[in-house]
Amino acid sequence: MDELISLSNATLDQLAVERPRYDRTTLQPGIVHIGVGNFHRAHQAWYLHRLMQEGKAHDWAIIGAGVRPYDAAMREKLLAQDCLTTLIELDPKKVSAEVIGSMIDYLPIEDSNGALIITMAEPAIRIVAMTVTESGYYIDPVTKEFDFNHPDIQHDAAHPDSPRTAFGAMVAALRLRRDARRGAFTGLSCDNLQGNGDILRQTVVSLARLSDPDLADWIDANATFPNSMVDCIAPATGPNELALAKDFGIDDDAVVTHEAFRQWVIEDNFCAGRPDWDAVGATFSDDVHAFETMKIRILNAGHQVLANVGEVLGLRTISECMQHSVISSFFGKVQRTEISPTVAAVPGKSPAEYISLIESRFSNPRIVDTTRRVAFDGSARHTGFVLPILRDQLQAGRSVEGLALVEALWARMCAGTREDGSVIEANDPIWDQLSQNAFAAASNPAVWLNQGRIYGELSEAGPFSDAFSKWLTMIWANGCEAALIAYVDDA
Repeated sequence: MDELISLSNATLDQLAVERPRYDRTTLQPGIVHIGVGNFHRAHQAWYLHRLMQEGKAHDWAIIGAGVRPYDAAMREKLLAQDCLTTLIELDPKKVSAEVIGSMIDYLPIEDSNGALIITMAEPAIRIVAMTVTESGYYIDPVTKEFDFNHPDIQHDAAHPDSPRTAFGAMVAALRLRRDARRGAFTGLSCDNLQGNGDILRQTVVSLARLSDPDLADWIDANATFPNSMVDCIAPATGPNELALAKDFGIDDDAVVTHEAFRQWVIEDNFCAGRPDWDAVGATFSDDVHAFETMKIRILNAGHQVLANVGEVLGLRTISECMQHSVISSFFGKVQRTEISPTVAAVPGKSPAEYISLIESRFSNPRIVDTTRRVAFDGSARHTGFVLPILRDQLQAGRSVEGLALVEALWARMCAGTREDGSVIEANDPIWDQLSQNAFAAASNPAVWLNQGRIYGELSEAGPFSDAFSKWLTMIWANGCEAALIAYVDDA
């Protein structure tokens, strides 16, 4: 192998892959993005990079940011390579690479978020975007209301000038902008939440109201929070992914692999302007809800259909789950009989067509998307992705047998062991609570459903609770595969 090229502005011309054709030294910031993970760089940062390649949006460059200590490691890696990222596209037929350069800086990680607040208050920053995970918005999983009592929220309300959360930092920056008559920025959530813009508005405005009601009113009236739907599978980076970059002659400590598919649907509601993302494939729509419902219910809930049973049976990746004939049959039946009836068509795509697309994407063996990653934070993902479907099915008087089996498989996984006896390590912010209840539910399934902050009134829904008890009992007695076969074979 030829000598590796360390990724930097100075070495771009030496690369044998697609790379920035624009002068990165002339880029000016317009966006702060909080949560610079793989998905952001494979998705939003890529769309902006494509615009820059066309000579556009050079005043919209991204400044990265984080609010958690673990963000410091990513900051160090990216700054060492001038905030460049190698994206490796894993199409089933070929592997290709490109280097993107739409991010130009990464702010220090600080307990009081001082640098983040000052930067967001600058008039050049017109959009503050974020990917902070579905559980990061301080909402009650059952009521969907703002969680005023969370310790982080209580801290930020009491210390508005030195907040510990991203939302507290946004409030502090908006206060500075109001006082300086600079106008508000747009808050753009890029997380997998139904109505993510509405939820972001709720979190920011509710937090501001705890310390400054007048500021809360000003934010509500002047800032905008468009809803958006985002989609691109970008697995976690490990040794194999780092090695792929080296195959292209690039030494990149923060390489990102991704599938050959992207989708971004956004409400056109930006109070301080925006890049023309639609010129490079994004869609602006007044009906984001329909797109996000299709994606969240079929793809995101579909991930939970696969990942929990995959973990229990020792299948390492989502594509391995799809190669397992019984699991893939289970997936297809749940999707077509219980999930798709709750999903409306969108322009150019029916639910049936979208299910077929997802089956193809999930089956891509080049995408090493682990069941562990997909199963992470099930307490947020089941409440956000699966249970709303279950509620709609119950309300319509339709079957919830398959969805009840999905929940039983999650309960089995949370017991913390696979069927081969190996240990499933903690994989949820409330893992200890889930494990305790999962053990108890092995002999008394009702214990699992009585987790009120997860299931709420669903524990009293007879068709669901009866089916759940039946499936969990069968899983513990005969194993997961026997339960799946019983469900699939039941006409």
